[in-house]
Amino acid sequence: MNPKFIHYAKHQRDKMVGATLADNLRQQYKRRSVRVIKGDSVRVMRGEYRGVEGKVEKVNTENGTLQIEGVQHEKVRGGQVKVPIHASNVMVTSLKTDDKYRSTMLSSQQQAAPAPQAEKPAEAKEEKKPKAAAKKAPAKAAKKAKPAKTAKKAKAKAKPKKKEATS
Repeated sequence: MNPKFIHYAKHQRDKMVGATLADNLRQQYKRRSVRVIKGDSVRVMRGEYRGVEGKVEKVNTENGTLQIEGVQHEKVRGGQVKVPIHASNVMVTSLKTDDKYRSTMLSSQQQAAPAPQAEKPAEAKEEKKPKAAAKKAPAKAAKKAKPAKTAKKAKAKAKPKKKEATS
């Protein structure tokens, strides 16, 4: 187990097994990244197996790694061993949406995107604010000038006067 994750609860470690989405999925779901689950198709973006695509066979939340079909290396004595790839080094190319919870979470993100009509009233409000600020600006400048004078007086009082030497 990674010592960085030893003090995290399981539900927090699960959130850390995330990967970026491919461009077409980003536009479709209005999300940048997603938690990787078994059955997702991914492409390895970093490391020795860069460019390899395959389905996720196993997710290890303790180490934040994935086992992907087709990513193996041969042992010295013979035999194939699955190579764990860290979740941050892959890009999700297709999602498994059989799970109702996951599909509702992805669709809720899609609906939560702000509508372009909401921007127009905000621009109108911003135009009104500078006019009101221009009226208040002289009053604020006058208030700021007074404390500056008092600060100079306070500095003058704080300076100790030199005692003249009497001989």
